[in-house]
Amino acid sequence: MKQLIAGMILYVILLFPPVLNFLESIMITHMLLQLPLLIFAGWLIGKVITEKYKDFFDKWNANGVPGMTLVFFVTMYWMLPRAMDEALLFWPVEFFKLVGLPLLVGIPLRDSWNKLKEVGQSFVFLNYLPMFGLMGWLYIDTPVQICNSYLEAEQQILGWGFLVITVAMVLYLIQYVFTDQSEKDT
Repeated sequence: MKQLIAGMILYVILLFPPVLNFLESIMITHMLLQLPLLIFAGWLIGKVITEKYKDFFDKWNANGVPGMTLVFFVTMYWMLPRAMDEALLFWPVEFFKLVGLPLLVGIPLRDSWNKLKEVGQSFVFLNYLPMFGLMGWLYIDTPVQICNSYLEAEQQILGWGFLVITVAMVLYLIQYVFTDQSEKDT
């Protein structure tokens, strides 16, 4: 119940107009802060929802693959520069972002991650790793403004943010490979 309350409070704070306007006014906070926080709010709320509708989630997402597929496609959409522009210009896209990320990413991620076997979790992780690296390179090295709502300098800062995340993921992967995981299995 504490997670549900925390998730609802976070979600309401993210919808508060000054917070919403601030997070969307800077490209890096829009993509690397607002979007993950919306997903995290859904993840927090997802504990109660997945427990309440356990039968539905067990039938629909028995092995975690359908849920992670949905997570993958929705997050891929929100990495596109055009999606960020449209969220600022068209209210239906903004509504889809504000409602869709918690419902279509946060809750399925909560339900799916532990249902996936370690191979599936590694597959997901190793797919996001080059995707973040590629997005970093795209935003840094593109010689033109690819997001109409943000300056070219902001897109380069976002690219560096993606590269920092990529480096952190590589360091985590190296740490994971070179540490003993046997205690985790018991």
